[in-house]
Amino acid sequence: MFFVLSKSAALLLVPSNLLAILGLLGLALLVTRWRRLGRVLVAVSVVLFLTIGYLPVASALRHGLENRFPAWDPARGAPDGIVVLGGVIDAAISRARGDVRLSAGAERVTVIAKLARDYPNAKIVFTSGDATLFGNGPAEADYLYPLLDTFGVPRSRVLLENKSRNTAENAAFTKALVEPRPGERWLLVTSAQHMPRAVGTFRRIGFPVEAYPVDFHTFPRWRFRLTPEFGEGVHATDRAVHEWEGLFIYWLTGRTSALFPAP
Repeated sequence: MFFVLSKSAALLLVPSNLLAILGLLGLALLVTRWRRLGRVLVAVSVVLFLTIGYLPVASALRHGLENRFPAWDPARGAPDGIVVLGGVIDAAISRARGDVRLSAGAERVTVIAKLARDYPNAKIVFTSGDATLFGNGPAEADYLYPLLDTFGVPRSRVLLENKSRNTAENAAFTKALVEPRPGERWLLVTSAQHMPRAVGTFRRIGFPVEAYPVDFHTFPRWRFRLTPEFGEGVHATDRAVHEWEGLFIYWLTGRTSALFPAP
């Protein structure tokens, strides 16, 4: 039930969908006696769309998320294991095209080649199933091995967990798969803006991890920079708001160790 509700809420509560609904409502009111309200709603929708599309709203929202956990320091020594979260292979298109198709955040999987080479004795787990709302698609993890072949990474180096549908299940199913022992050090690889929620979720179930953030979109020090492409700004704002909403919902439902997990 949580999965279905969270997926549905994620579709409705992103800024672009909310503003589109607001604008459409305003247009509908233009042919009624509430036309003045309709004009206001349409104007607000347009202004806010332009704001998130061209102003650095997404950058500001992402900056706090991406800089919550610093880059991992290799001087700390080799880890015992590495967990890589999915969400970067489009399994449906990969199946339809007969080849692996990467989406945004591809660094999550491309970094596997480096980590496998740098830490030859570390266990590596890739965790991601079918995250679609109705669960009728292929599992993302099932398409990782062909990609590893192109990297020159032996398939035996990476275990696959292909049942999880969200971050909470990533943590629970991976813990059950690898059974981490006390004192072991595990890296957690995911996009920097997703790292706070991911770390908090693993901590919540008693699986201590060390953050290995990748896929950065902001500078270490925030800069005011206009977004050159409207669509890019809207999409980035949607993704950032989705992550902040995810942090709150996970905290509210007891799926993370803190509202805004820290190092």
